[in-house]
Amino acid sequence: MHRPEASEPAFQVLEALPAEERLILPCLQRLQRVFGFVDDGGVEATAGFLNVSRAEVVGVLTYYHDLRTTPPPAVAVQVCVAEACQAQGSRLLVGEIEREFAATLGERTADGAVEFSKAYCLGNCALGPAVMVNGRLVGRTDIARLTAAVAGAQEVRS
Repeated sequence: MHRPEASEPAFQVLEALPAEERLILPCLQRLQRVFGFVDDGGVEATAGFLNVSRAEVVGVLTYYHDLRTTPPPAVAVQVCVAEACQAQGSRLLVGEIEREFAATLGERTADGAVEFSKAYCLGNCALGPAVMVNGRLVGRTDIARLTAAVAGAQEVRS
């Protein structure tokens, strides 16, 4: 077990887990729960803690889209693009997002405060198009409802 000095805070978080190579994903998930994302220090700590290469850790980190390598935005918006929501207007909503927020799915607004991403079914098919704003489900979403939900999430954060 190699203990990189620069990644000591991350290493301390990992010590609650068994040091087994098969636990790369749980280690990364734990770091993300604590720090909000996994930076280079987290990669170093995981590699050292589990005695695996950085490449193995980075491979897992970049494979799973739910793992972040950058700090999370103040507001995270997931837009359902599954078939039921598409049939109820999610494609139109994406176009309205581009006009209203000057960002599209996979991007952040110019100020970095709001990030938009795709979701493949939020389990709210009967009330599509569905979006998730900071973990809060919003159904029958149009641009006005989305703008209000984003503004509400920004108020909560400030």
